[in-house]
Formats: sequence, structure tokens, C-alpha cells
Amino acid sequence: MGRKRITPGKARLTEVAALAGVSPITVSRFFRNPDTVSAARRLRIESAAKDLGYVPNLAARALASQRTEVIGVLIPSLTNNVFSDVLRGIYDAFEGSRYSIQLANTRYSVLQEERLLRLFLMQKPAGLIVTGVDQTAEGRAIVQAADCPVVQIMELGTDPIDMMIGFSHVDACFAAISHLLAQGCRRIGFLGARMDPRVQRRLQGYQNAMRGAGLFDPRLIVTTAVPTSTTMGGSLFSDLILRAPDLDAVFCANDDLALGVLFECQRRHIAVPEQIAIVGFNDMEFMAAAVPALTSVRTNRYEMGLRAATMIMDEIEGREVTARVVDLGFEVIERQSSTLQRAAATAAAQADRASGTKW
Repeated sequence: MGRKRITPGKARLTEVAALAGVSPITVSRFFRNPDTVSAARRLRIESAAKDLGYVPNLAARALASQRTEVIGVLIPSLTNNVFSDVLRGIYDAFEGSRYSIQLANTRYSVLQEERLLRLFLMQKPAGLIVTGVDQTAEGRAIVQAADCPVVQIMELGTDPIDMMIGFSHVDACFAAISHLLAQGCRRIGFLGARMDPRVQRRLQGYQNAMRGAGLFDPRLIVTTAVPTSTTMGGSLFSDLILRAPDLDAVFCANDDLALGVLFECQRRHIAVPEQIAIVGFNDMEFMAAAVPALTSVRTNRYEMGLRAATMIMDEIEGREVTARVVDLGFEVIERQSSTLQRAAATAAAQADRASGTKW
């Protein structure tokens, strides 16, 4: 039996999107300006609309198309340097354009995010940049109704609302732990603060790596819901070393915590990396300046903001965005705080020099 047709004008745009296998935003864009949608997607949308008897409300669409030249940007923190780098990229991309940026701070609250999204949509933005992929069902529905280009940033997910740019926090942490394992570390701790969804995914990567090595021990995990800070890093490390005095390495979910661990090790006269190896996350500038220099996972935050803004502008201006989901990747930047083999070799070389041994 064929699919039952819906009375013309009764089908909804979201039903067309579901049948075509695209986002509602893409369907809306198709009916506004078909040339901005790829040929393959156009065929699917046309077929779905015909099959469902969908007829766009042109009068309502004409009113809805009266967009401002404001780009809404939602981030969870204005004080976290990670997001200041992202914002620098966004502002640089829009510099000299006709678009202005309206910034909002969700304070890591999904309810606050929902409220701000509603506020933004009332103002008919030209585009939206939203942090993360963990919107509530209501928040996701609000964004899908935006009828403007949307980019989710800072991570990757399996179901983008429109466009997405970021990297896998699970894989990034797995790579960091794999580095420590390669250095001979076995009792590797995990320190995390605030425990927002991205930190939880780093914890998942840690667990995957430790379980894969047959070394997982829940006593090596110390976390708090309290916001992160350098002082918090020292405090969490103190708790961890009480629970696991045989600790030989610690992964910190961000660089503030890692710096706090280094300071606490120095207070306790614990040699880094000879007794404790340290790895952070994000690779902030101070990681290279620390003594010893601290290993960290480098994330491409500035480029993320720059490219997210470029994707928005290309979509608005009718230029085809060929890659709608962009994986920027990451890199484990190895420095003195975790390179145990290199430290051992250096120590041996110094001993040889002291004893007069020739190379």
C-alpha cells in the first residue's frame, strides 16, 4: 500500500525534513533560496514535499524572512580563557562585515540556554553559534525553528541541527592517557571540575583508555561540581594522593587544574616528572611557560571560532558550505612534565658528564 497523502497545506515543514533526511533549517532554506542547497538535498526535499503535499506559507515566510544583521553567539562562560580564544576567532571573522555580534552567557545552565535561545529568535538573528551538542529537547526544538544558519561548536555529535565544528573530547583524552601509558605510567589519576558535558566526555575517554589497558581503578578519579581554578587543582590532587599514594601520573581535565597540581607537587617536594607525570587539556599559553613545561592536549579554539563564523557568513550569502560537519582534531603536545623516558635519558646523560664518561 502506498504512503497516505496529507491534505495540501496540512503537512508541516518538520515532517518534510524527517522524510527527506535533512534538518528543518535546510528545508526552510530550500524554500527561501533553492540554490543554497546541494542538488542531492534539493531532490530529496522536493520529493518529500510532493509526497506529503506540503505547500509553504509564502505570506508567513515573507514576514519571517525579515532578518536582522545580528549573529547570536551563546557560550557557557565569559571568564574561561578557552572561550575567549573562540570569541576572538568569531570577532575576527566578522570584522569589517555588515554583521554585528550579540553575545550571551548560559553559565553552563541548559534552562538559561533555552531562555536565551527564545530571546534571540524573537530578534530574528541572521545566524546562531551555539556551544555544544547537549541542548535539551526543548532547546533543540527552539534552534530548529530558528530559520537561520546555525553552527554548534566545541565538539562533535551524531545528529547536528544544521552545521557543526569541533573535535572528539573522548578521543582527545584517550590519546593523552595513551601517551602516559607509553611513558610507562600505570597508576594514572583523573582530576575534573565543574563536570560539564565536555569534561564528562574526557572522563569517558580516560575510562576507555584505562580499561583497555586493564588498569582502571575508580579510586584514581577525583571530581567536583565546583568551577575550576588553579587552587582547585591543588586541592583535588591532595585528595587524590591520599586515596592513591602509589600514583605515578595525573591527567587534568583542563590546564588550570594541571598548573595547580604542579604547584602542589612543588610544595610537597614531589619531583615532576620523575615521581609524578602531569598532563592538562587545552594547551593554554602558560603551559609552555611553566617550569617544568606542562604537557597538554592542544585544541584549535581560535580556528574553531573563525571557521564557525565563516560557515555562517557563507550560508547567509548563498555560498555553498561543502563541509557542514568539520572535525578540527587535536594534538597532544608533549613537554617535560610527562616525558619520563626523555627525563630518564637526560638524567643519565648528566650523570655520565659528571662522572667523566665520554659520549
